Amino acid sequence: MATTSDPALVLNAGSSSLKARLVAADGQVLWQGRRDGAIDVDAKDLWREWLEPALGPDLESLALVGHRVVHGGDRFVAPTRLTPEVLAELTDLVPLAPLHNGPSLRLMAALAAWRPQLPQWACFDTAFHRTLPEEARTYALPEAWRQQGLRRFGFHGLNHQHISEVAARHWAAQGRCGPLRLISCHLGAGCSLCAITEGRSVATTMGFTPLDGLVMATRCGAIDPGLVLHQLRAGVDVADLENQLNTQSGLLGLSGWSADMAELRKIVVAGETATDGGRWAGARRAIAVFRHSLLQGIGAMAASLGGVDGIAFSGGIGEHDGALRQEVIAHLAWLQPLEVLVVPADEEGLIARLCRQAAAPR
Repeated sequence: MATTSDPALVLNAGSSSLKARLVAADGQVLWQGRRDGAIDVDAKDLWREWLEPALGPDLESLALVGHRVVHGGDRFVAPTRLTPEVLAELTDLVPLAPLHNGPSLRLMAALAAWRPQLPQWACFDTAFHRTLPEEARTYALPEAWRQQGLRRFGFHGLNHQHISEVAARHWAAQGRCGPLRLISCHLGAGCSLCAITEGRSVATTMGFTPLDGLVMATRCGAIDPGLVLHQLRAGVDVADLENQLNTQSGLLGLSGWSADMAELRKIVVAGETATDGGRWAGARRAIAVFRHSLLQGIGAMAASLGGVDGIAFSGGIGEHDGALRQEVIAHLAWLQPLEVLVVPADEEGLIARLCRQAAAPR
């Protein structure tokens, strides 16, 4: 029989990939892997073809499985044990984050069929932002709309929380204490900023859905709602509009050919030539608009904090694009002195710890 000292399996389902990690009770990573591709109705094949061979003897001693769920709505603000009732409520939230919540639910169902007695838990990207003050989470909408729960939720909370904890330990080791002000920059396929003080989220760039805020790999970020109305009046189908804003915009839409910041950066560094001038111009435009969006967001977060003590970069772009970090910091001279941290993302490690704490006997 599994105990709380046994390993936990963490599953992080994205729109086009699945990351898995086996974590020991002391936090040691025993195994990790990644599968690319959409998670469809045949998700059960992942267990037979991938996880069973990978986990080996640890399969029978799993303490629990922890899932990352992007949107927890108003109710889910802490690690939650999955029950039929919880799953039904999470299904109702799928339209708010269709690229992420849907794949997560398919994984949960497949796992329940594969190992029905294995406890499953969920941690929510929206949970860290439960501390947003009323003025930061409220939209200027008609009261009837607000009564429907239409407000800013914020996302990437698991990694923003992880970044906050790493920064706090870093500053504590330096002997610094007090309400230090941090801007957390999660920059990957999805991008968001979070203003943090005393370990609490007080402002963030994503809103009611993960489509809002910064320019991202294929998501548009913040745009004028009137533009959406214009397209609808022009006859654009709602489903097509959703697809264009979520999967054909961002760096991909700006460059015309790639959503990968590393590829765009290579083209810009190589310089314009007779054969790739169009690609160079698109890449240059994409990086410039991305950087402008990021700087505007950082300025807004700094205003919410009343100043900044540190800024942390995380995610695929945040961790690996040194040129972007240098460009951003050069534009932030007005915020000096400012400590810059690079914090590798670790949503899986945090999920394992949070789920263990929630599942521990009281």
